[in-house]
Amino acid sequence: MNKNEALVFLRHHCITAVVRAETNCDAFLHVVDAVIEGGVRCLEVTLTTPDALRCLEMASEHLKGTEALLGASAVVDGQICRMAVLSGAQYIVTPIATPEVIAVTQRCGVPIMCGAYTPTEVFHAWQSGADMVKVFPASLGGPEYIEVLQEPFPQVPLVPGGGVKLNNVAAYLRAGAAALAVGANLAGKRAVESKDYTAITSNAHAFAHAVARFRQEE
Repeated sequence: MNKNEALVFLRHHCITAVVRAETNCDAFLHVVDAVIEGGVRCLEVTLTTPDALRCLEMASEHLKGTEALLGASAVVDGQICRMAVLSGAQYIVTPIATPEVIAVTQRCGVPIMCGAYTPTEVFHAWQSGADMVKVFPASLGGPEYIEVLQEPFPQVPLVPGGGVKLNNVAAYLRAGAAALAVGANLAGKRAVESKDYTAITSNAHAFAHAVARFRQEE
């Protein structure tokens, strides 16, 4: 899918699972399958873990023909960004707004979600070319902070990350969040390392259902 299609996909499916390749790549594919089976269609592979690029490449091949969007997160420089895209990343997530990385994504035609927290950082990320802005750690301000940020920046698609839980999904969406990045509360380290794929699928299903329920009620 092209860049615009990927952005529409992200907003429509809403939940993006932040998955760390804490184990070997073959086992990592089971985690990917568990997330997809639960109804979450967007996944971020964090590049701070061993063999992350290889896991990303394997996951990209594994998901061909599947309704899913695969991203790479914790991308900090242009070279790593290029390698991630070549390995199959369909969107990029950065901890901060890095011009070098933004430039690579623009040349490659893939969406970028830049990390920010303060109003100045959010504005800088958007002005620098971010397609979406990941507000991290969102837990410091909660849904109320997202609502406050949306007032001066209604045009900026904000994606809370860090501390997103089942019991605050609706509150974040009501506050104006464009999507939600969910890590430990969906595919946590303990479940990944113990290969508790049933738990991961159950968590993914619960988050996908929470989004669907919110949309039905609004």
